[in-house]
Amino acid sequence: MAQGIDSSAVYQQYDRIEMLKAFDDTKAGVKGLCDSGLFQLPQIFVRPPEELAAELKHKKGQVQVPVINLRGIDGCGRRREIVEQVRSAAETWGFFQVVSHGIPQSVCDGMIDGVRRFHEQDVDEKKRYYTRDTTKSVRYQSSYDLFMSKTATWKDTLTISCDSSFDRDELPSVCRDSSVEYSKHVESLGNILLGLLSEALGLNTDFLGKMECSKGHRLHCHYYPACPEPQLAIGTCKHSDAGFLTILLQNQLVCGLQVLCEGQWIDIQPVEGALVVNIGDLLQLVSNGKLRSNEHRAIANRMGPRISVACFFSGPIDNTSKIYGPIEELITKQNPAVYKAVAMGDYLMNFLTTGMDDYRALDYYKNS
Repeated sequence: MAQGIDSSAVYQQYDRIEMLKAFDDTKAGVKGLCDSGLFQLPQIFVRPPEELAAELKHKKGQVQVPVINLRGIDGCGRRREIVEQVRSAAETWGFFQVVSHGIPQSVCDGMIDGVRRFHEQDVDEKKRYYTRDTTKSVRYQSSYDLFMSKTATWKDTLTISCDSSFDRDELPSVCRDSSVEYSKHVESLGNILLGLLSEALGLNTDFLGKMECSKGHRLHCHYYPACPEPQLAIGTCKHSDAGFLTILLQNQLVCGLQVLCEGQWIDIQPVEGALVVNIGDLLQLVSNGKLRSNEHRAIANRMGPRISVACFFSGPIDNTSKIYGPIEELITKQNPAVYKAVAMGDYLMNFLTTGMDDYRALDYYKNS
């Protein structure tokens, strides 16, 4: 053995890789572990001691992120009021909830029910979709960064890429119709929100749309089972979203989403009929830091399942040469460019080759 290598550390790392591979090879996900009668958290899901110790330093806040009513958005005076509310929330929190958003409750309920039916169906049927090939339009897996992160996350995910090559026949039959219907509605809402954010930046309504910020979107359909030792696990580790904008639908059963604000973890309590909206790293980059992409996470719970559907508007990820940088109209001598321009291919490669718990996209692209 080479000098200076700690043999015990090497063995532990090797053992962890073996455990990760064994878990991945089952293709049954976290739900499969729970169905086996699990009473103790497997080691791969236990967060590092230093992370658990740091948890004690974070206080838990009691305030709530802004809830914005989009009713009357087409009225001139009301629209100005909504734009101002969106601007304030996007600059300070990076998060807000929207009600009266135009997506029928039946469509939202159908989407949640479809996700539940997919994850709770026979495991042999789910295995047909289990893959780590990110080029697949429909894929099921547990922890996309399973072999890169410090801790496996306590959730399973069905990912649906709604790009130009999207074929509804590839979708699982148990959630096909509900996913297609929700996808159409949430795409429309995403364009409306990007219009509001364009105006909040002092730009034309269609500015961010013309930048192709909403071109293609992905639905990440998460299933968080009840956890036997939630204080040791994490549902989704602390991160900021890599794309432009995220719209999150969640069931009302369990509160799990938290946003970090001034050193405090703030619960985002589910509001009946509401969707959660947050700013992504690319939107912070092109807005030259005016709009804020904030860190957030999903905790594990003894209750479950918690079901959520995150719609990511990440731009034209198939156009690797597409360049995004701070919008010229927002750059002045007094407000110089904070970030460098980046090609989508390089940006995506950084994301896919880094564990979520280590990835901080904006750190790579800050001007010195």
